[in-house]
Amino acid sequence: MIQATTVQCKSGDSMDDDSSQLTAPLAGLIVLEFSHTIMGPCAGLLFADLGARVIKIEPVPDGDRTRHLPGFASGFFATFNRNKRSLAVDLKTPEGQAAVHGLVAQADIVLDNYGPGTMERLGCGWQELAAINPALIYLSLKGFLQGPWQERPALDEVVQFQSGLAYMTGPPGQPLRAGASIVDILGAVFGVTGVLAALRERDVSGRGQRVGSSLFESAAFLMASHIAGGAAAGATVPPMTARKGAWGVYDVFHAQEGEPLFIGVTSDPQWQRFCEQFSLDELARDERLTTNPQRTRSREWLLPILVRHLAAYTHEELIAGCQAAQVSWAPVGRPEDLVTNEQLLAPGGLLSVALSSARESAAEHALLPALPLEFGDERRRPGLYSQPPELGQHSVQILSESGMSDAAIEALIESGRVIAG
Repeated sequence: MIQATTVQCKSGDSMDDDSSQLTAPLAGLIVLEFSHTIMGPCAGLLFADLGARVIKIEPVPDGDRTRHLPGFASGFFATFNRNKRSLAVDLKTPEGQAAVHGLVAQADIVLDNYGPGTMERLGCGWQELAAINPALIYLSLKGFLQGPWQERPALDEVVQFQSGLAYMTGPPGQPLRAGASIVDILGAVFGVTGVLAALRERDVSGRGQRVGSSLFESAAFLMASHIAGGAAAGATVPPMTARKGAWGVYDVFHAQEGEPLFIGVTSDPQWQRFCEQFSLDELARDERLTTNPQRTRSREWLLPILVRHLAAYTHEELIAGCQAAQVSWAPVGRPEDLVTNEQLLAPGGLLSVALSSARESAAEHALLPALPLEFGDERRRPGLYSQPPELGQHSVQILSESGMSDAAIEALIESGRVIAG
């Protein structure tokens, strides 16, 4: 069964109890990952955490470029490459291509996150690989699906601006990207979903197929409710920061110490309990505030009253009052707060992942969130089977498993076509 863990081990090493991977949901599937940065590695991570044997095919001599990124991006590789093995091979040579073709014959899934046309130039495009293995599922993760833009390169931030996501996120006149690479990750999730559907179809037909997922169309999907809302209202949808709210009390308030707290009062019973807890008797009796639509129309004068009143309470008093009133509340958290979050500290919520791939790191490990999934009555969480690999760490092992002789492997290493870590 899947076992989540925070046990530490060296980069690339397997966990002592990694037998749990053998009975994970996708155990037995072999995935070849040709990717870099976030979208492709995230798709590979989903497969790997769910038990598939993911082989990360990395270019020589430097590997996935996220191994070497500085600053805030220095954690990319560690975040998205646990539970994988690394093969470093020169795909620009016939020998390197032949070595990978030998792996394709045994693989179930290939995922490609390179720019349009790159895999074809490397002799590993869909048509070439399907001829080797007709049962292969080929996941193509690109900027755009079929259409006039299909050959364009793209980035998460680029499509956030193209799709309207940045417009909806920032204040009016100040479009702003979201605070995480949500389009890269969503595109990966859609891609894996498509592959799982294709695998189910293969169970019936016996044949594989190409599956496509993209950044732009994923971002467009996020805009669907805004498109529908604008059509229903017969008006242009404003950014979220300037939207006409659906609830009368749904805002960030500041406690006596200045600490922010989001409070959402979304029903009429909640409003009465909220008023009772915070001694708002006069507002509770005000007939202009009886229903949520009335409170929504009254926000212009209601919110200043609440801001002043709630500022007299400490942060802890606000939290206690919201809990007693059974209304939604949340502190304004930061990413580092998650590693001490009591919900995530429950068994399996955080995994201790090695940061050895980072160019500069102040710590050897970081506690990172596990996949947001649980299985069975036991609520098993996907776990950590092995740390992010060193470049080419498993090259010899992987090529040997494909049937290549020791002499042939040694020749590839000596010629520089393969790096063995």
